[in-house]
Amino acid sequence: MTTIARKRALAWGAASAASALAIGSVGLAQAAGPLQKIGAGEGQVDIVAWPGYIERGATDKNFDWVTDFEKKTGCKVNVKTAGTSDEMVALMNEGGFDLVTASGDASLRLIRGKRVQPVNVALVPSYAKIDPRLQKAPWHHVDGVHYGVPYQWGYNVLMYSTKVFSEAPDSWKVVFEEVTLPDGKSNKGRVQAFDGPIYIADAALYLMKNKPELGIKDPYELNEDQYKAALELLRGQRKIVARYWHDAFIQIDDFTNEGVVASSSWGFQANVLKSKNAPVATVVPKEGATGWADTTMMHAEAKHPNCAYMWLEHSINNKLQGDLAAWFGSVPVVLDACKGNPLLGDKGCENNGLAEFENIHLWKTPITQCKSQGGQCVPYHRWVTDYIAVLGGR
Repeated sequence: MTTIARKRALAWGAASAASALAIGSVGLAQAAGPLQKIGAGEGQVDIVAWPGYIERGATDKNFDWVTDFEKKTGCKVNVKTAGTSDEMVALMNEGGFDLVTASGDASLRLIRGKRVQPVNVALVPSYAKIDPRLQKAPWHHVDGVHYGVPYQWGYNVLMYSTKVFSEAPDSWKVVFEEVTLPDGKSNKGRVQAFDGPIYIADAALYLMKNKPELGIKDPYELNEDQYKAALELLRGQRKIVARYWHDAFIQIDDFTNEGVVASSSWGFQANVLKSKNAPVATVVPKEGATGWADTTMMHAEAKHPNCAYMWLEHSINNKLQGDLAAWFGSVPVVLDACKGNPLLGDKGCENNGLAEFENIHLWKTPITQCKSQGGQCVPYHRWVTDYIAVLGGR
């Protein structure tokens, strides 16, 4: 096993253990109680975040929502980036962080694993401005308790080279099966896939549309036969994939210098590449797309709760939400941010998928007791073990 594979297995293993704890847990996180009043800042706030989510102008001076916060509050923002939800769960299990920008396939694990605490939204005055569809979303609002503040949402796009594709590919087939591309060459060694067990859902979504006889109704709820079919598709994909990506900046380099021409991706990578005049574009193919809705959640043992609450309020101001949506290719959780932002533009939210909310299959943690398959689904810890095997060529 390579060093990278060993690190991946350790991180996913820790997250899988947390998932098992979450599924088997009877009670939810019972902290002493959320903060009732914000006091003086502790001087810093430590955040686990997706790459590109918390910018201070280092990559592009136009995108900076940290510097002003630090000046106003005296709270220095320290960021640890994580490339997958499982890395985030593992880091939160280790501790030492105040906040995490958790996606829906991590948030309930963190709640049931007692790694995050309830949030007093009365201390977040702008909470009332959040999109009503998200204010009490089930991935962060449980049994009448808020466990976080929505941050951004979006979907996983198919990014492709416009030098190879004169027209946008209409199916995910170009990354799942060996085919001849428009330039007359095979896609073998020229495509990528996401380095995370949740990617099994992307395979399931492809099969849901192209093999309806399997009876897949929800790509996160797979019975044994459906799950086996998804794994078989992924084992075949393993033969054509050049790299499994989780580092957004490495994927950017791969499209620039390593001959990669198609992959699942985020709007973030596409935006960075386009800013460098790279020949790329994105599309949501006919099968649809998986997606993510992220929530900023507070660690159960946060050492800097006052600064953390200050950040929670700051994180949903109109300017930050609009700037972040422009930078990451996502959609603000505050709809007022969709207008009047010069970086996002008045059609930015529409272009990033605002109207597609109901059509996106948002990430969630697979559990045995599923609805669509009569409570007989393959749980997430199996996804972790089997995806490691797929990546290892087994």
